[in-house]
Amino acid sequence: MQSLLKIQDLSIDFEINNSSTNALNDISFEVAKGGIVAVVGESGSGKSVTALAILQLLQAPPAIFKSGKIIFGDDKECVDLLQFSPKQMETIRGNRIAMIFQEPMTSLNPVKTCGEQVAEAIKLHKKVSGEKAEELTIRLFEEVKLPDPSDLFKRYPHQLSGGQKQRVMIAMAMSCNPELLICDEPTTALDVTVQKNILQLIKLLQQQNNMGVIFISHDFGVVAEIADRVIVMYKGQIVEQGVCSNVLKNPVHPYTKALLACRPALHAKNERLPVVSDFLNKSEDPQNTGLKDGHANVVVESPASQKYTDPILQVKDLKVFYPLQKTFLGKITAYTKAVNGVSLTVYKGETVGLVGESGCGKSTLGRAVLGLIKPTAGEIIFKGDNISKLDSGAWKTLRKNMQIIFQDPYSSLNPRKTIGAAIGEPLKVHHLYKTEKQRKEKVIALLEKTGLTAAHYNRYPHEFSGGQRQRIVIARALALEPDFIVCDESVSALDVSVQAQILNLLNDLKKEFAFTAIFISHDLSVIKYMSDRIFVMNKGVIEETGDAEQVYYHPKTAYTQQLIASMPKMVIA
Repeated sequence: MQSLLKIQDLSIDFEINNSSTNALNDISFEVAKGGIVAVVGESGSGKSVTALAILQLLQAPPAIFKSGKIIFGDDKECVDLLQFSPKQMETIRGNRIAMIFQEPMTSLNPVKTCGEQVAEAIKLHKKVSGEKAEELTIRLFEEVKLPDPSDLFKRYPHQLSGGQKQRVMIAMAMSCNPELLICDEPTTALDVTVQKNILQLIKLLQQQNNMGVIFISHDFGVVAEIADRVIVMYKGQIVEQGVCSNVLKNPVHPYTKALLACRPALHAKNERLPVVSDFLNKSEDPQNTGLKDGHANVVVESPASQKYTDPILQVKDLKVFYPLQKTFLGKITAYTKAVNGVSLTVYKGETVGLVGESGCGKSTLGRAVLGLIKPTAGEIIFKGDNISKLDSGAWKTLRKNMQIIFQDPYSSLNPRKTIGAAIGEPLKVHHLYKTEKQRKEKVIALLEKTGLTAAHYNRYPHEFSGGQRQRIVIARALALEPDFIVCDESVSALDVSVQAQILNLLNDLKKEFAFTAIFISHDLSVIKYMSDRIFVMNKGVIEETGDAEQVYYHPKTAYTQQLIASMPKMVIA
């Protein structure tokens, strides 16, 4: 195939406060016209730095381009992008090379409609009138299968779902028919059904336009679905590359083996997940890391509900409705039924998985159970007491026994407080321990239990990685030693290797602290690994329930079967 992009011996350092960090170290690879190359690795491996370097979006300094070339074009005309001026790069970005960023909400302008933002790119590069740009934008919205494109043209980003925002970003990237499309984690944290649709859309557009695609991801399951070739990066270096199926079936480098082995789908409940260090410290591969396709032969144990007999939480016909429409006089005429008559029982000591797509009501249910959302109707019985109508004072007392681990640790931590103060705050609010010294000792003990150290006590949230911040919010949730914890999508946006560490940590802490948990996720493989029983939610109701492996391997309802079918084949083990 004809080469479209060649990166040759590229090395980039970042120099901050007289300290130099090597971000890329002599990397070389090619992208063919009409080919899809996946770049895989953990956060910090250099994937996004590589993509930003191609478009010259790295601020220099602190970025220092030490060596290398980025050759773009075909045999008739090719240029070194590193030699282009900012003005010349403006003719390349969004026109010949486009990029889909990881988080569409932060990439889209909140004060402009979605249509205006796409039309702006068209007017800039194609030099057409506003009316023509609007017509082309609506046509693009149709191509990316957005519902009611004319109406959506006038909507703002906050009025769209995550999958719809990502489609708007794809439409923007495709607006000028680019020769090269760079996708930077475009499906991270999306539901499996939305993820599958986005992957199919990218593949379709790539084939229709004969584009070259660089697809950045940390998830080999996603990569197996879309890529022709794969490049594995670790600490700024390429450690392995080749045809996708070959790398997945016969990985050579220990780091590649680690990324493949740490997927929860490959492991039974209570089996410790391998992590990267297990492989980098050993010459032999202790796990079966080959590509798996289809269901494994699993002997389903007796239902987990038979192992646990003491109910800690009972939810009876719970409803949470949000006003959707009102008359001029304020009378509510329509509701969004986020939770619509849900009943379930959670037994002391078990972990219950709550799974479903975004908008199914799972997070609303979890927050209603914790008193963070007031129910419209129904009962919540915790340890024999009806807590659905408690006042704020009573909830403050009860909060010692019920905690939550939020999805985004960064937004749930105060950026102006040290993590020592953040973890110690619940101890102070509930008047535990007599002195500040005793509270500090308790916080340090929690940090050490969650894999951090006393040296981290006085640091701020921005000084930690995503995985470390997740450990911090876990430590904070455990500070009061609660009986019951809700984990709300607490590993959905993490690298698979970091995810494995956090899941191992939660299992270890559950044994030590003996808490009961509701584990909320859209990822059935994670839910299967963590849970004793699974509740599948769809449109505010419980669609299916049963033993974790029974639901995962033998789903009964069409909706659960669809969730399983939408998972990357490589993930289904």
